[in-house]
Amino acid sequence: MHRANAAPRCSAKSKRSGKPCRDPAVRGWAVCRMHGAGGSAKPGYAHPNWKHGGRSGETVELRKLVNAPGRESRNVVDSME
Repeated sequence: MHRANAAPRCSAKSKRSGKPCRDPAVRGWAVCRMHGAGGSAKPGYAHPNWKHGGRSGETVELRKLVNAPGRESRNVVDSME
């Protein structure tokens, strides 16, 4: 039981009281399981909230590349008038 009590503690603090969390930190993390240790979701299609990808970074960049020539041609036409 001594080893369990000697474990490093979570570094998170309460917003309300300002006191630190007293739970043991997960091995390799500075916080406990309740405060986000190992809890990040995978990006992109594997993320649980993934809908369709229409606003993903890759799609937005591709849309910019596809629309750039049309924008440039409109600017040229507008400058000629």
